[in-house]
Order: sequence, then structure tokens, then C-alpha cells
Amino acid sequence: MYEQETRGISISVEADFLDDQSEPQEGHFFWAYTVRIDNKSSETVRLTRRRWRITNAQGQTEEVEGEGVVGEQPVLKPGEGFEYTSGTPLNTPTGFMAGSYIMETARGESFEAEVPAFSLDSPHANSRIH
Repeated sequence: MYEQETRGISISVEADFLDDQSEPQEGHFFWAYTVRIDNKSSETVRLTRRRWRITNAQGQTEEVEGEGVVGEQPVLKPGEGFEYTSGTPLNTPTGFMAGSYIMETARGESFEAEVPAFSLDSPHANSRIH
């Protein structure tokens, strides 16, 4: 598990390779990742946007940006958490992801909460580079 905290917002990520949704012979590899966001601060925050950088084993990077996560913009009061699972494909058997969430406080202040970089490794990789 990978974990990082920014301004009292703790983000942890765990990734799992999905063999049943992958086709290695076709160059299609798929992972599910579960993100847990815990508000350890004294402020209520809302996750408004997400930014991801997805990098394959050849160093090719795709940037993804959008509103909220999994169709939601969760509001987290102090002590509350939110967890979701999503997925990503790659055309190589290994890679990594990193990103950030744009959080907004009840006072209207925005800040970036960093999502820790995490490995996407499959059993089809010759060696794990992450």
C-alpha cells in the first residue's frame, strides 16, 4: 500500500492486476486500484477535481483530468473518509500512476492533495522496475 498526506488529507492506494480482464498476448493489461481518502484535518473539504499521470514501461505518459472521482465530489468532514475503486489499462505489463486531487475547504480555499505514485506490476513483466 502507498500512502501520502497533504494538509491533513491522507490518501492511500492499493493496486491489483486483473488477469481475467487482461490479454497479454494482445498487449492489453488491466489493473484495479482502490483509493482511501481520510480527512485528518480540522476543516471540512470537498474533492472537486482529479489529475492523473499514467506511465507505461516505455515511459509514455497519459494525463487524465476531470471532475471528482467515480462520478462523485465527496464532502469529508473532519474524521470522515471516502473509498472508491477504479481501473486503468496499459499496453505494457508494468507501469505506474501518480496524481492529485483538488480539494476545496468550506471557506472556498482550494489546494492540491497529492496522490502517492504507485506501481502497476503484472506477473507478465520480465522484472519489476518499480
